[in-house]
Amino acid sequence: MSFRDDLALTLRARFPILYVESFEEQRVLAEISMVAGSGEQVRTVRAVHAWSTTSGVVTQNGAPASGTTDPRAALEWFRRNQEPSLLVMRDLHAFLGDDRRPADPALVRTLRDLASELQAGAVARTLILVSPVLRIPPELDKDITLLDFPLPTEAEIRAVLDGMIAANAGGGRIAIGVDAVGRERLAKAALGLTLNEATNAFARAMVNNGDLGVDDVHSIMEEKRQTVRKAGLLEFASVDIDLDDVGGLQNLKRWLYKRNGSWLAEALEYGVSAPKGVLMTGVPGCGKSLTAKAIAAAWELPLVRMDIGKVFAGLVGSSEQNMRTAIRTAEATAPCVLWIDEIEKGFSGLGSGDSGTSTRVFGSFLTWMQEKTAPVFVIATANKVDALPPEFLRKGRFDEIFFVDLPTAAERRDIWELHLTKRLRDNKAAGLAITPELLDSLADITEGYTGAEIEQAVIAGLFDAFSERRQMTGVDLRRAVATMVPLSVTQAEQISAIRGWAADRAVAATSAEDRAGYTTAASAAPAEPTGPDGSGPQLKLVPSDPTTRGGRTVDF
Repeated sequence: MSFRDDLALTLRARFPILYVESFEEQRVLAEISMVAGSGEQVRTVRAVHAWSTTSGVVTQNGAPASGTTDPRAALEWFRRNQEPSLLVMRDLHAFLGDDRRPADPALVRTLRDLASELQAGAVARTLILVSPVLRIPPELDKDITLLDFPLPTEAEIRAVLDGMIAANAGGGRIAIGVDAVGRERLAKAALGLTLNEATNAFARAMVNNGDLGVDDVHSIMEEKRQTVRKAGLLEFASVDIDLDDVGGLQNLKRWLYKRNGSWLAEALEYGVSAPKGVLMTGVPGCGKSLTAKAIAAAWELPLVRMDIGKVFAGLVGSSEQNMRTAIRTAEATAPCVLWIDEIEKGFSGLGSGDSGTSTRVFGSFLTWMQEKTAPVFVIATANKVDALPPEFLRKGRFDEIFFVDLPTAAERRDIWELHLTKRLRDNKAAGLAITPELLDSLADITEGYTGAEIEQAVIAGLFDAFSERRQMTGVDLRRAVATMVPLSVTQAEQISAIRGWAADRAVAATSAEDRAGYTTAASAAPAEPTGPDGSGPQLKLVPSDPTTRGGRTVDF
């Protein structure tokens, strides 16, 4: 039911006091005036008067009612006004108390008396409170009815965008470089903003470089960043990588590329709904968090990070409210990517010693995951997925569960190339020729190493070069590899357990053809350098059955 329909229904039913939580006062007033003045919707046309602490009561014809700046005086004025009418009070929340001070008892009593009078009165009158925050004293719980006022729809935001384009495109003031699809992308990017915020975002995009294009989605993201920061429970993560910057994981990448743009209207023509999200589990340091960031960049969506610890922080009893606020913020930022890193640390050990708070919070999150319609793509990562409750893993919460294993030879080659190219770009350590032979050699000696360990090997080689103020060499890299004990050795049992869990419960993030031909890395212990020059270990590669690696073999 729309806000107009809901408002009309409550007015016809003579509800005495309504409460609308919204920052958009003018938009709320416009909607109220439209409904109150429509004889078809409310049958009895009502005059709309407005009150604020600065101007007091201003009647529908614009005349001020003297001596009504005090809220109790304004309510008394409304009590005497015996015509079909509405009084919209915009600042009353400031008098209704908060966590630090109670509400004015005389004002509360006045509101309770007025509620009884309006409900039983012969004249159709209703008091409507409009506030950016929800403050209802317990004494008024049964007298006040809440009305949801949604944020602007895509059509409303599109109308604002089209109006701004029409107003600024003439005379060559602003170059317009967006077609119908581009305008849709810009409008969808602004979903979750108020009309004023959307107007500011579009204006910022236009004046940034004198034109408006699809790339200006990033300017709109900046406005959303402000919204997320003000909420305080989510973090707007900066992204400077793409999926191409993630080595390997071709199966996962294909799955993600096929779903790019699935939140646009074009997808509806194919009967496609926006994906819910993915859960990525696997060996630590193999690119799960990096992939989460890359997805947002590839899809040109904001990346919002939820810290479960912040949800459970604060006063006793506030965790449930924190989760609801975090969910509302994420939906207000939609379409977006919601990233929850190491989710098992936040939701493991539910209900132990906290009076069931964590269980209730987890239940709220699960229900939202199941029922959500907003295009919020949830990407959760977990290193110990067996610590998660089983109901979290069932179909309907996530579209797919992916297992990220230790990188194969081909993936290690890509990872070496990515990090060497990135680190040796235009600096004094550059000079090492990144040849196919070098990459193949480095990939061979790092069987069983994670992507994070390969990156650290490159960094260690750079430190060796820096200490002697010279260019980095292949010897530096081989020495760094030889002196590092990989995770596949120090946590061989844990990795084996993760693979066992994922064997028939998750889809392998690496394509099947890239997995064949190399041993599982836990069997390859690091070797010492073969000589004083640090020429590096020579690890023997043994063919292996690809089914020994974790994850179901499913290619997308």
